[in-house]
Amino acid sequence: MNAQPSGAAFDVVLLAHVACVLVGLATVAASTATAVRLRRLLGTAVAVPEAIVRYMKPGVNWAGRLIYGIPVFGVVLLAMSHGAYSFRDDWVMSGLAIFVVVALVAEGLLWPAERRAAETLAARTQVADAPSDADRGDADLGRDAKIMVWAGSGTVVLLLVGTALMVAQP
Repeated sequence: MNAQPSGAAFDVVLLAHVACVLVGLATVAASTATAVRLRRLLGTAVAVPEAIVRYMKPGVNWAGRLIYGIPVFGVVLLAMSHGAYSFRDDWVMSGLAIFVVVALVAEGLLWPAERRAAETLAARTQVADAPSDADRGDADLGRDAKIMVWAGSGTVVLLLVGTALMVAQP
């Protein structure tokens, strides 16, 4: 095994790798927390707070997509390690497998549900005079918020497990 990699360039790439993890964790946790709050409010007569409406603006969650920097910078770190780390290391392959699951859950469940919920909430706040549409919107919001809670929670757990694995490097 080669010596532990060092140098300014390696440290900068490592910081970028870690920053992608932290931003990914923060955005997924914020999405999950917002979904939890939205689910609690849907069964009540309380109006959805402006903060949730602002957070749930329709559009792509670009900050969340920074998770794709995790494997990109990870591969760069492998290349810069001069053989200290490689794809033959079980912890590297396990981390990559965890990331694949994170990406599949985020792209397949979390972000589509977040996008649908944002669109439904935006439509609901624009047209509040049709009660039957509002009831259907609440059911859709409830379903999407539930998906967001479960997918977001799973994604947070997987990101934390992957982080622990990368730190421990067993």
